[in-house]
Amino acid sequence: MAITVGDYFWQRLKAWGVTRVFGYPGDGINGLLGALNRRDGDIEFVQVRHEEMAAFMASAHAKFTGELGVCLATSGPGASHLITGLYDARLDHMPVLAISGQQARTAIGAHYQQELDLKSMFKDVAGAFCEQAMVPGQVRHLIDRACRIAIGERRVTALIFPNDLQEAAYEEPPRAHGAVQSGVGYSRPKVVPFDHDLRRAADVLNAGEKVAILVGAGAMHAADEVIEIADLLGAGVAKALLGKAALPDDLPYVTGSIGLLGTSASAGLMEGCDTLLMVGTGFPYSEFLPEPGKARAVQIDLEPGMLSLRYPVEVPLVGDAVETLRALIPLIARKQDRSWRETVEESVTQSWKTLEKRALAPADPVNPQRVFWELSPRLPDGAVLTSDSGSCANWYARDLKIRRGMMASLSGGLASMGAAVPYAIAAKFAYPERPVIAMVGDGAMQMNNMAELITVQKYWRDWATPNFVVMVLNNQDLNQVTWEQRVMEGDPKFEATQVLPDVPYHRFAELIGLKGLYVDDPEELGAAWDAALKADRPVVLEVRTDPDTPPMPPHLTLKQIRAFMTSWPRDPNAGRVLKQTARQALASMLPGSGD
Repeated sequence: MAITVGDYFWQRLKAWGVTRVFGYPGDGINGLLGALNRRDGDIEFVQVRHEEMAAFMASAHAKFTGELGVCLATSGPGASHLITGLYDARLDHMPVLAISGQQARTAIGAHYQQELDLKSMFKDVAGAFCEQAMVPGQVRHLIDRACRIAIGERRVTALIFPNDLQEAAYEEPPRAHGAVQSGVGYSRPKVVPFDHDLRRAADVLNAGEKVAILVGAGAMHAADEVIEIADLLGAGVAKALLGKAALPDDLPYVTGSIGLLGTSASAGLMEGCDTLLMVGTGFPYSEFLPEPGKARAVQIDLEPGMLSLRYPVEVPLVGDAVETLRALIPLIARKQDRSWRETVEESVTQSWKTLEKRALAPADPVNPQRVFWELSPRLPDGAVLTSDSGSCANWYARDLKIRRGMMASLSGGLASMGAAVPYAIAAKFAYPERPVIAMVGDGAMQMNNMAELITVQKYWRDWATPNFVVMVLNNQDLNQVTWEQRVMEGDPKFEATQVLPDVPYHRFAELIGLKGLYVDDPEELGAAWDAALKADRPVVLEVRTDPDTPPMPPHLTLKQIRAFMTSWPRDPNAGRVLKQTARQALASMLPGSGD
C-alpha cells in the first residue's frame, strides 16, 4: 500500500532515533500530523502553548540528553514563532531540527495567506542546512542531511514542507542522473590533537606555578578528567554559567561561577593565576579573564572558531574535552608545591561564608538570595535545575551547590527570558523519574512561562513522579535591568518600564489543578521548599522578594560605583536601595549576619 510523504517523513525520523517532538498544530502541517497519528505513539508529540516554547524545549532536550531535539510548527506565524527558541539552540551549539509547513506549491510566490519566505527567514538561525522539499523523491536526502548535519555539527537545521506535498504519495528517488541516494546513521569521531600539540600544551601547564581552569558546557561529561588534571596541576577550577553542572561544588577548589554573576573566589582565581586552561567554554566576557600577557593559556574546544577568541591562547587544541584531557593527563607532572591550591581553597571557603551572610541579611520581605540558599541543601539527588534570565540567574549561579549526578542549564548565549519552564518541561519528559526545579522571575513568568504551566497540567499525570517545582520570585520589578540602569548607566529606576503587575502565581497554579504555595516570611522558606519537593503534584512556589537587594558583582569597579552614586539619590526607592546595598556590601567585609 502506498504511503504518503508525511508517513515516510516520520518513518525516516524514527530511523534517526527521534522519539519525541515538541510542537503546535495548524493546517499547514495537517499532512504531517495525520501521518504521526497513524504511528500509534512511537514518536511522542508534546503539545505546547506557543511555538517559541516548542523550540526552547527542543533546545533543552538536546542539552539534557545529547540527542537531536525536534520542534514542529505550521506555516506562516507558526514558523516565525520558532525563531527565538531556535536561536537559543544556535548560540549554545545544540543539535535541533525545526520542521515547518508551507502553503501549497502552486501558491508559492502568489502572496498567499500565511505564505512567508521561510528559507530566507530561517537562513541565519538554520544556516547549516535549510531546505524546502518540492518533490517526493527529494524528501529522503533532505531528512538525512538535516539530521546528520544537526547532530554532527551541533547546529540548527530546518526543513520546510508545502502542505500539498505532505499528503502526496511517497516515491523513492530514482537511480538516475539528477537524483541522489542517501542513508541513515552517524557515528561521532574521536577528535584528539596531534601528539606534538599535546606536548606543547603540557609544557605550558607544567611550567605554570598558579594554574586556573575554566570549564563550560563542553566539559559536561569530563568531570573525572578535569578533577584529575586539576589535582595534578594543583589548580583551582571556575565554571562558566553553562558549565555549572560540569563539576560538583563540594570540591574545595571549585570556585563557582565566573563573571558578573560569579563569585569573589572565581575573580581571585583569574586575577592571581599565571596559567589558564580553558575546557569547552565560550564564556563571553574577556574582562573577567586574566589580563592578556599575564597568563599563558591552553584551550580545548571542538569548534575551531571558538579557540583563542576570548583570550590570546598560546596552545589552541581542537578536540573533544574527555578524549583530549585523557591524552594530555599522562604528560602532566604532579606539582609538589601546593601553596597555590591552598590559597584557592581558602578563598573558596571565604566565598561561601560571604554568600551565606548575604543570603541571611534582612530584606523586605524576603531576601531573594535566601530562597536559593535554603533550597541548596535540600536539592534531591539527581535533580534537574533550570533558571531563567534576569536577577534569578545571579542567585542560581552563586548560591546553589551542585552535586554529582545533577543537571542544570539555562539560555546561555542568547540569555533569553522565558526559557526556564519550557526547559524544565523538556527535562521532565526526558527524565520523568527525576525531580525538576525551575527558577523564574516574575517578568519571565508573565512573558510566557505562566501559559506553559497549562502544559504541565496537561501531562504531569503521565510522568513517573510528580516532582516538578516552579519557583517564582515575585518582586514586581524587571530587576536585572533595573540594577543595570542604576549601576551601568547611572540612571535611576525607570518605573514606566520596570514595574510589573502583581500577579498571584500560586493561585493561578491552584486554579488549573496544580499546587500553589506562597511565602512572604523568610523563616518559612525551608518548610515551603520541603513541602514543594514532597508534593503529590507539580507546585508553583511564589516568594515575595525584595527588589532592592542588589545582585552584587564579585568586585565593584570605580565606574560602577560612580554610576550607582549618581543614580541612587534620584531613585524612587532611594532609601531602601541604599540600605540594602549597604547590607550586602557589609556582608562581604564584616563578620556577622550583615545587618
